[in-house]
Amino acid sequence: MSGDTDLIKLYSARILELAADIPHHARLDAPGATVKKRSPLCGSTVTVDVTLVNGTVSAFGQDVKACALGQAAASVVGGAVIGTTPDQIIKARDELRVMLKEDGPVPSAPFDGLEVLRPAVAFKNRHASILLTLEAASDAVTQLAETQSA
Repeated sequence: MSGDTDLIKLYSARILELAADIPHHARLDAPGATVKKRSPLCGSTVTVDVTLVNGTVSAFGQDVKACALGQAAASVVGGAVIGTTPDQIIKARDELRVMLKEDGPVPSAPFDGLEVLRPAVAFKNRHASILLTLEAASDAVTQLAETQSA
C-alpha cells in the first residue's frame, strides 16, 4: 500500500496543473530545427521546434504526447525556454538527469521549476518521459548552433 501512496503523492495537484497547461504547445511554422524524441519504455513522444536569434531561443514549439510527468516537464521547459542560450538548455538537461538519477540538486534558473518533479526520483521508469523535452531541445539547439557557426 505504501507504493500506492507514493504514486499518489507523485501526481500532485501542481504536476497535474502543469500538465494541463503546456506553454508553446503548437508546432512552429518555420523552425530552425526540429527534433523528435521517444521513450521506448513508455512510448511517450515529444517533438520540439526551435529558432535561435543572436544565440538565444527566440521561438519554441512542442508537441507532447506523454504521461502527466512528461507533460509537466514540458510545461516547465516551455515556460522558461524563450531567451535562453543553448548552453543553458544543455546544462538544464544534464542537471535534470543528475536530479533524477542521482538525487542531485534542482536544475539552475530559469529551469528551477523542474523541482516539482523531484518526487519522481524514486520512479526510475518515469525518468525517460520527464527528460524527453530537454533532450529534444538540447539536440535542436545543438544542431542550430552548429549550422549558425558554420
